Amino acid sequence: MPSKITKDGRIRWKGRVQKQGRIKQKLFDTKAEALDWEAIERKADWEAETGTAYSLKEWAERYLDYATKYDRKTYNVKRKAFQDFFAATVGKGKTAQPIVNPLAPVTSLTPGKMLAALTVQFENRGGNAANKDRKNLVAAWHWGMKYLGMPASNPCQVEKFPEQRHPRYVPSEEDFWEAYAQAKGQDRIMLLAYLHLGARRSELFRLTWEDVDFENARIRLYTRKRKDGSLEYDWLPMAADLADALRWWKENCSFKEAAHVFVCESRFCPERLGEPFRFRIRFVDRLCEQAGVKAFGFHAIRHLTASILYKMGQPVSVIQAVLRHKSPNTTASYLKSLGLEETRGALEGLAARFAGNAYVLSQTVSATVSE
Repeated sequence: MPSKITKDGRIRWKGRVQKQGRIKQKLFDTKAEALDWEAIERKADWEAETGTAYSLKEWAERYLDYATKYDRKTYNVKRKAFQDFFAATVGKGKTAQPIVNPLAPVTSLTPGKMLAALTVQFENRGGNAANKDRKNLVAAWHWGMKYLGMPASNPCQVEKFPEQRHPRYVPSEEDFWEAYAQAKGQDRIMLLAYLHLGARRSELFRLTWEDVDFENARIRLYTRKRKDGSLEYDWLPMAADLADALRWWKENCSFKEAAHVFVCESRFCPERLGEPFRFRIRFVDRLCEQAGVKAFGFHAIRHLTASILYKMGQPVSVIQAVLRHKSPNTTASYLKSLGLEETRGALEGLAARFAGNAYVLSQTVSATVSE
């Protein structure tokens, strides 16, 4: 039904039609014209105007071109989801047949084919991997609906697979300091910064000296962990110990002209001397081996920071601010395993309350034994 609006001082009528998940709107001088237009559009074949000519391969390529705005890790996960999707086959050996043809039009993809392709991932890699691929393909199809005019019925939204999640290993404070003791120079400063700031790996890799505000005792961390992939920053207070360590490193680092705080040194990547790290494979693992403690990674240190703050009695809101989570639910997931200690304390308190009824408890034990 047309709606009356005022535009540029004139009364106009806006026709509006929604079909196949798409909306068309147009302004008219009279309500009758708007009604006629709506009637025609409802009967029109919108399918001819959609991007159904795209192949599955073209859809994947266009979405991945768009996804380059995300950080490298996120982009690689999305690319791998498409690779696994196109590589999925039924049958084995010479009889194996691809489930989907990358050159087929997007309209050829059905929920049944999607479920079959994801089932291959479920059988080979488990429910966690299959559901992650599903999530990325659902997002890619929604993007195609919005920008390529692909069909509004999303065939990627099939049922999720059962998952078997294993809790992330978080080292004890003692194990962290044992590994820390094996590090020297820049490595030691970097580990201290991860613990103090609860930083993500990439956040310290991109940290520059301009982000370290010694005068106001604060430090700026940039992240791409946002829905739209944009680079955002937050300021965090810088404790005196970390500030002293960073001052020492600024005075003693090998590459004083480098813009970044942590840079490649000769023994790690001689071809990129003085440039920021892109990755540090097995860096923490080697320190753990030398210390004789169970191996952990950069992200485990972030969880350790959260657990220390939690045990200190800091509220979830404070821990959320330190970790810079947009949602408190994400912070709560970091602390989920620590809830056992709270529960233990509650039950110990309950037991202490019962202990005052020693006569009742003794009678209960005696009755149980006599039976």
